[in-house]
Amino acid sequence: MQRVRLQRLFPCGKIAPLFGFQVELRRIHPMGRKLERRIVMSAAEIDLALARIAAEIIEDLSPRDDFAFIGIRRRGVHLAERIRAKVEATLRRPILSGILDITLYRDDLTTVASHPMLRETSIDFDINNLSLVLVDDVLYTGRTIRAALDGLVDLGRPKRVQLAVLIDRGHRELPIQADYVGKYIQVEEGELVEVRLNEEDGEERVILTRKP
Repeated sequence: MQRVRLQRLFPCGKIAPLFGFQVELRRIHPMGRKLERRIVMSAAEIDLALARIAAEIIEDLSPRDDFAFIGIRRRGVHLAERIRAKVEATLRRPILSGILDITLYRDDLTTVASHPMLRETSIDFDINNLSLVLVDDVLYTGRTIRAALDGLVDLGRPKRVQLAVLIDRGHRELPIQADYVGKYIQVEEGELVEVRLNEEDGEERVILTRKP
């Protein structure tokens, strides 16, 4: 019975392994069509990119500066915590961090969901005159970052705000650019970038998926 089930999932004439690259490539679309998937960053490459971002932040921001990391829900929160830990290990002092939920600040709210899920914004420190580093997983149109900036303005007036992203996939609709980028990916029409993190997804990789 197990053999028949696997053959239906992987119609390539042989049993596919339960783990590995081929499983990722041959995932079946709910309508019966295969999704083309390509791994563009491994777990090791993600960690290396975050280490480079942390080093660039330390170089750019004086060790005497008061600064904090603000992670954008959802995956930006986990990436911000990882970068913060690397910066703390180098500077050997605690760094402030917070969580920003931008759901109600989005200008495309009606396309997100009929009943958007609101999560808590958790920034329990005064952001006035602080240098802030916003962190998100993917920079695409720029609308998420615009919403995040609106949310920060409601909380105070920081000294400056910078942006760190794991992936910049281009195709901007607003004049927003990242100060720190883990990887630039040239994405074509009909392709999606999926960032998968252990804390959120139980796996660690970045996948480029083409819509069927």
